[in-house]
Amino acid sequence: MSQVVFVLVPGLHLLDLAGPAQVFSTASDLGCAYRSVYVAEQPEVTTAQGLPVRADVEWPQPGTDDLVVVPGWRSPRLRPHPLHPDGARWLGAHHARGGTVASVCAGAAALGQAGLLDGRRCTTHHDLQDELALRYPRATVVRDVLYVVDDRVVTSAGIASGVDLALHLVALRHGPSLAARVARQMVVYARRNGDEQQISAMLRFRSHLDDVVHRVQDVIDARFTGPLPLAGLAAEVGVSERTLTRSFAAATGTTPLRYQQLLRLESAERLVSHGATAEAAARAVGFTDARMLRRLRARS
Repeated sequence: MSQVVFVLVPGLHLLDLAGPAQVFSTASDLGCAYRSVYVAEQPEVTTAQGLPVRADVEWPQPGTDDLVVVPGWRSPRLRPHPLHPDGARWLGAHHARGGTVASVCAGAAALGQAGLLDGRRCTTHHDLQDELALRYPRATVVRDVLYVVDDRVVTSAGIASGVDLALHLVALRHGPSLAARVARQMVVYARRNGDEQQISAMLRFRSHLDDVVHRVQDVIDARFTGPLPLAGLAAEVGVSERTLTRSFAAATGTTPLRYQQLLRLESAERLVSHGATAEAAARAVGFTDARMLRRLRARS
């Protein structure tokens, strides 16, 4: 079981904490074993919204598979030293051991205090980006993005973008299909990160709330290497072929067949990048030969 350790600072925003916590809790409900741990320098932390939350004062020693997340707090400016020096050293030590450290909104200042932003790309809430760049001149502050990943240091823009950050971490660990299922359970969009030009089709075509189309995509995601006739897909979700075609196009802008082909193409390209020949990769993902793979590559 992996731990997600949330480091709580006085005045923290509830959504900065609750959004990512809900993502990992939902992932756990779907079969991924996560345990959330809440630590702080005092046993009770008052949030910006006035609700006090309880936390452990004995900080754990997370393993390399564990995540540490620092939610943001309400402040017109970044705090120069949001953590006690021992807490900052604890953050840095977790990353040095191979662990992942993430922040939401102003939580980036805690990562900066720990020295984790030096020489790395990062982001924070748009109101705080100038100050972050001034306070940590060795960091490269990326603007107008939801989150930035750089060598196991993950920073997000703030508030709701903490959900995007957590979904991204779930996708990295368990695949984009599981992340899409989490987003669907939470009734949120599996949004793309503005810092990346490409993202898996499993997430790229999931930014909708049509339950029938999501269920069809679940089927295609699980069986995209095999034949999936439209009639069979429609029967699995209990609608007509015409209704499925219309709903799928309205929700995703493409067709079930095209969606399946994109999944095959991405899978084949991963195989080729790991040394497989185009012919072998094409057959592994369900094409009869490499000609269709080359045609899809040319059209993408």
